[in-house]
Amino acid sequence: MIPSCEAFDFLILPGLTNSGVDHWQSHWSMAFPNASRVLQDDWDTPQLPDWLARLDQVAGQGKRPAVLIAHSLGTALAVHWLTSRQPQRVKGAFLVAPSDVESAEHTPDTVRNFAPLPRKPLPVPSITVGSSDDPFVTIERARAFASDWESAFHDAGELGHINGASRLGLWPQGLVLFGRLLSRL
Repeated sequence: MIPSCEAFDFLILPGLTNSGVDHWQSHWSMAFPNASRVLQDDWDTPQLPDWLARLDQVAGQGKRPAVLIAHSLGTALAVHWLTSRQPQRVKGAFLVAPSDVESAEHTPDTVRNFAPLPRKPLPVPSITVGSSDDPFVTIERARAFASDWESAFHDAGELGHINGASRLGLWPQGLVLFGRLLSRL
């Protein structure tokens, strides 16, 4: 039996500079009444310990199982958090456009403190979505991350960084993939 969306809290984890109004995460936060954005104190010069502490705080609240919906640096946060904590309430992770925080060629220095990315299996079911023309990670590297995390991988084609600039709106393809993740929980 597939659980309904209402059975979960959706914790939205934006990346560097937060997700703007045209970003699919913003559309999803408005579409799902059970979604909430994990707000960080500093979106421009993120510090991994601070972002982890905020996720600890938010994940510790609530009574229902939760699913992480992460984008870009939010994916790095999710992976660090899932591999270093006991994610009792978190039951799944939707990981979109993982930034290569280890690469000076692909990502800014402000995110380097999120390196290295954990490269071990995640303790919850997950789907990783990559784009073949993402400027912040090669598709091969995104696929390798997913393999190491034992995460199902989906190549979404040429969608850039799968962000507001990609002009996806509600991103129907993403909703289908997210539904596949929910069906595994």
